[in-house]
Amino acid sequence: MVSYGSYADTQLINLVKAGDETAFDEAYKRYWKKLYSEAYKRLRSAELCEEVIQDVFADFWVKREEKQIIELFPYLLTAVRYQVYMLYKKGRSMPVFEEPLEYMAQESLQADSLFCEKELKASIEAWLTLQPEKRREIFKMRFMQDLTTREISEILGVSQKTVQNQLLTATASLRASLGKIVTISAIMMAFKVN
Repeated sequence: MVSYGSYADTQLINLVKAGDETAFDEAYKRYWKKLYSEAYKRLRSAELCEEVIQDVFADFWVKREEKQIIELFPYLLTAVRYQVYMLYKKGRSMPVFEEPLEYMAQESLQADSLFCEKELKASIEAWLTLQPEKRREIFKMRFMQDLTTREISEILGVSQKTVQNQLLTATASLRASLGKIVTISAIMMAFKVN
């Protein structure tokens, strides 16, 4: 049996397009360190870099059938640079969760493309019950009520930085809990935020 590690990038692209999760995992293992280094040169924040890499790979998986990718690493590198650019455009170091949810999803996700919608929502709800009360409240306000961090900080009477830190911690915890291909787009899909 041939290991995926010996496959050329073009083979991995074709297998990922066909829904092969092992090929996706190989692409992730093959390039995440290089992509992380590229993002870190510009962002100097481990949390932001992890967020960018997760979003790029999640987008690669979610849109695998529609993407026309010729060379894998240049495509992923361009996607990372674009995510970094968007962070700078928003005012440097603005966490990815500040991007409008419509932008992150870009196109409607199909509920069965990664998860059964009900299972995902139930998993998120179960995860939420394990979070501290303030973090749970901030998470719900951001992703279920679609409030901005500024609006949340005004409502709760806390600094915007506190809200952002709580959201970074929450999204990192959620990703660790649900797996590497779960992103804010999946949260949006589960709660149908428009």
